[in-house]
Amino acid sequence: MRTNRLIAGAVAAGLLGLTPIAIASPSSATENRTATVTATPSETSLVYGDDLSISVRVTDATDGTGVYDGTSTLYAMEAGAAAFVPVATGTSTSAYFTDVKPKINTIYKIVYSGYTATSTYENNYAAAESAPFTIGVGRKITAPKKGFVLKGKVSPDGAKKKITISVSKKSNKGFKKWKTIKTNKKGKYKVTLPKRGGVWYWNVIVKGDSKYLANGYTWRTYVY
Repeated sequence: MRTNRLIAGAVAAGLLGLTPIAIASPSSATENRTATVTATPSETSLVYGDDLSISVRVTDATDGTGVYDGTSTLYAMEAGAAAFVPVATGTSTSAYFTDVKPKINTIYKIVYSGYTATSTYENNYAAAESAPFTIGVGRKITAPKKGFVLKGKVSPDGAKKKITISVSKKSNKGFKKWKTIKTNKKGKYKVTLPKRGGVWYWNVIVKGDSKYLANGYTWRTYVY
């Protein structure tokens, strides 16, 4: 029994000498991060008057997770301009810009505002921007509904523009230049095609320039 009491006393003395271990709560600290901005246009070329949409995604450059604090702004620089100008700002980082109507060839980019954390559970993000991308715009050229007389109008800025007409027996290759004409001061054009026997395909193309892409249509004639 004496031995038992000694052991018990030794155990009691050992317990009295223990130091309580503190259990720490999960730590959280704000970090300075960078963002990656990705812009995806629905079209890369269109005809004057048409529109496009641009989707935007902002992600953490380190782990690829979405970044939702801050805003994204669409910037544009038209052909001949020296600087980008803001066009529209989205209500969130992952914005979706619709009804974008470039008037001439235009370079676009998305600029992310960045974000300053307001609590230790958020991160700071520096401002960032997407890679620039170009949207080409072709002049509108109207065509007749039938016949051997091609006539219509080129717009905008269609005065005195060259129209090249090429011809082939096939619809998708083998075209050779037939004639070059010019629009008048109102942008209108008119030309009479020869009545060749068989089926022929005619490419009617208004030439492009620094502001506009080339644009046109294919016309079919046949004589049996």
